[in-house]
Amino acid sequence: MKKKFLSAILCAAMGVTMLAGCGSSGGNGGDSSQSASAKSDDSGEIYMFISQPEYADAIGELIDEYKKVAPNVTINYETTQNDYPTLLKAKLNSGETPDIFSSTSGKEIDTYKEYSYDLTGQPLTETMLDSVAATMQSPSDGNGCYGVAIKGNYFGIVYNKDIFEECGITEFPSTVSAMKDVCEKISAKGYQPFTTGFNEWWVFKHIWQHFLDAAAKDAGLSTSDLIAKFEKGEAKVSDYPELYNNYFDFIDLAVKYGDEKPLETALDGEESAFGTGKAAMVLGQGAWIEADCLSINPDLNIGFNGYPVTEDASQCQAISGSDQALHVNKDSKVLQQTLDFLNWWYTSDYGKSWFTDVAGVVPPVESTTESKYEIIKQGDELSKTNGTADLAICYSTDSWHQSFGEIMQGYLAGTTDKDATCAQIESQWKAIDGAQ
Repeated sequence: MKKKFLSAILCAAMGVTMLAGCGSSGGNGGDSSQSASAKSDDSGEIYMFISQPEYADAIGELIDEYKKVAPNVTINYETTQNDYPTLLKAKLNSGETPDIFSSTSGKEIDTYKEYSYDLTGQPLTETMLDSVAATMQSPSDGNGCYGVAIKGNYFGIVYNKDIFEECGITEFPSTVSAMKDVCEKISAKGYQPFTTGFNEWWVFKHIWQHFLDAAAKDAGLSTSDLIAKFEKGEAKVSDYPELYNNYFDFIDLAVKYGDEKPLETALDGEESAFGTGKAAMVLGQGAWIEADCLSINPDLNIGFNGYPVTEDASQCQAISGSDQALHVNKDSKVLQQTLDFLNWWYTSDYGKSWFTDVAGVVPPVESTTESKYEIIKQGDELSKTNGTADLAICYSTDSWHQSFGEIMQGYLAGTTDKDATCAQIESQWKAIDGAQ
């Protein structure tokens, strides 16, 4: 898929489809009794404003396919990344709530709960995986279903197996010291060990969560309990060597062995460096980049693993889970049309196969289709053999994550040293998420 890194508008003339046997229960109402294959004369205009531009082409294909069964509804699709939380909140504050909008799942569900339609009882909940449904509930009361997911996910380090082999590296480095040795070997062969994408604030949260999981485990805490301590101002980064030492050492290592201008390299730059064979490892990304990298080089020999976070190799784990939620505006003027579209997406044969066949992601629905993508296949195997770490990003809000990423960008720019950076992390965690 070719990505859109600026805001993209994709429009298609579409109509409402009605799904068999899906009269809504749970108090939200809605009649969807007609066959999924039947076309309707209903009309309307759905505004879909979400993050994740990496799926722009795949969603465009989804919209085109839906037009075949629902030709009379227009879907205005807009996507952006870096400034998404700010832009979304501006829309909400001005009363221009999109019909479909996105956020991080988990804690962020409650941030947008007052705007979100409870999907409990909709047909899509019958195919949604239980693990995904859990991240769509309100964390405050454990009830409801306030979103759907474009994907499940795997987070970790994507690497080039052929470069590793050429450099005499026979296995992925699962400890902090082993990673340093590997970087030296790769660099000595003339390759760039890392491409980092540090221009994007969200890349930092994807890396940080691996070290956060290790810090919690070594402290005998759950990751959610450790985060709660930071939110209450009861913890300091320096209390946890996995964060204060190992995380910052890793970021420093990534800068030393990474992109020439790390703060100017975004997702497209990472994919280019990896796809062309310039860089051996991609940081801050996951399964979603594989299709684009293969479009650059179909013969890429892709490997996938977790982050080495300590000297305990067992803690080098991939992270899995559904980290993003698509919400439905509960006051939408085209509520039924929007529900019909999402129900078709999650229940039709095409919609369910779209996740693996078009988007190339871990499906958030029950599926027997085997993925053709190496990151997903290797992630599945890693989860069986070594387990997976906690999806820590779901315990914090997008507002906190964006602030964290910007603080880390300041650290890379040299405007703050490590201790000042840690102090900012602590104060902002308490101020943003601790205030909720």
